[in-house]
Parts: sequence; C-alpha cells; structure tokens
Amino acid sequence: MPAQLTRIISDIHFGDPASYVKNLTQIQPLLGGVDHLILNGDTLDTRPGGDPQLTRSIRTAIPNFFNRRVPRVTYITGNHDPDFSSHHHLDLANGQIFIIHGDVFFEELVPWSQDAPLIRLRLAEELRHLPSALHHNLDHRIALCRRVAGSIPQRHQSEKNVYNYAARYLSDTIWPPTRAVRILSAWRANPKLAATFAQTHRPHAKFIISGHTHRPGVWPTRIGATVINTGSFALALGSIAADLSPSRLTIRAVKRRAGEFHPGAPIAEFPLAEL
Repeated sequence: MPAQLTRIISDIHFGDPASYVKNLTQIQPLLGGVDHLILNGDTLDTRPGGDPQLTRSIRTAIPNFFNRRVPRVTYITGNHDPDFSSHHHLDLANGQIFIIHGDVFFEELVPWSQDAPLIRLRLAEELRHLPSALHHNLDHRIALCRRVAGSIPQRHQSEKNVYNYAARYLSDTIWPPTRAVRILSAWRANPKLAATFAQTHRPHAKFIISGHTHRPGVWPTRIGATVINTGSFALALGSIAADLSPSRLTIRAVKRRAGEFHPGAPIAEFPLAEL
C-alpha cells in the first residue's frame, strides 16, 4: 500500500481579485495522490463585505470543490476566514508538527494593516473580559483573536470595480510608505515569533507550519524548531507546499504553469522521528 500523503498549503484568498486562483480547477494538479489536504487559513474571505451573496457562494464553492476531490480535507481558520471552520490549529506526527495560520503570532494580528490600531484596541477589550488565568490558554486566545478578526470588515477585497480595486489595493498595501517598513519588519520577525509562540504552547514541536505573511520559506531557529511558511497564492512571493508522509516532511515549490498550480521539486526534506 502506498504511503499516505498529507499536503499543507495556505492563503489561496479565493474570491479576492489579487489571487492568482480565479477558478478552483487551477489547483487540481496539487491534489493528485493527496490523501489529506490541509488548507491553513485565508482560503477565502468570510468577513463582512460589500457583496454578502458572493461571500455565501464562495463559502459553498470551496467545500464543494475540495471535499469531492480529496478523501480528507481540514480547513484551518485564518484572519480572513475566522468562522469558516472549527479547526484553528492542528498537531500532526505525534506532536512533531504544529500547524497554525500565524496571525496570532502578532499582537495586532496584521501589523502592516490600516486596521492594526483597531485590532489592537479590540483585542485589549476582549482580554479585559477574559480571566487572566486563560490569557495564555491557546484555545481561548485563538477564539478571542477569531472574534476580533471576524469583526473587521473587508477592505479592497470587497471592491467590484477593477480600477477602484487597484486603487484601494495599493492604498491598503503600500500607502503610507511606512507600511512597507511594517511588512518587512513582520517578515523579519515572523520566524522568531513563531518559534516563541510554539515554545509556549507546543514546546515539543519540531516544525511550525504557518502562512499569513505571504513570504514562503524555511527557517531553522535557535530553540531547535524549524519554522516553515507556505506563502500565498495571491500577488506576493509565491507558494510552497509542505508534504507529510509517515517518515518524512518534504517542502516543495509550487509551480504555476499555464495558469495551473503544480507540485514542484523539493527545496527541503526532514526525517521524522518514529514514535
């Protein structure tokens, strides 16, 4: 019997004009031979937006597509789809692998966003109503963050006019110029923040797999854990996939050819301990 294959990707952002995925069939080549697909957050945008009917249709389209093509699919929530699933994180390989979207690494969830000050205020308000003994409880902390994320309306994501979308996208992502500094700062800080977060909540994890920042990569850390970010299918730096077999974790490039996304060559491989 062939080994079971679990594939982890993130940040498809289906429905956002900035996503390269205009039709879910573009992802079909990534599903071949996959027994368990994990979509690690921001698969779509379920927050309040200007076209609720479109949001409802996308919420239906996602499971209709993936659940019919892969034997098992796990949807993990992100800051854009905070209510799409009851799964907010996942442990695999007997705890060696910790999977989480990654927005919770940051105090403002999205520190480069124009909404960062509002998110900070709402998180502080939520924390005031949470017993102090639960402030560092992972499930309560994520639930709190998901409530706040779900209260932040869509910005450019809900704009229908292509020219207005482009203007709002640029405004939301590169203006003022300090936003670029915030993005670069988040990229630089992410591996350390991920490792520190896991050290608190999953101290025995050897691999932390996240998305969120749209910067794909693999980073060893001083605490011994390896941080992996699977990037994004939206306008950014590309995507990678994390493939899990019973004895190995393989990180491979995702290649875009003729509009479709295909699994590429491995860029890193790690043996897993037999427990």
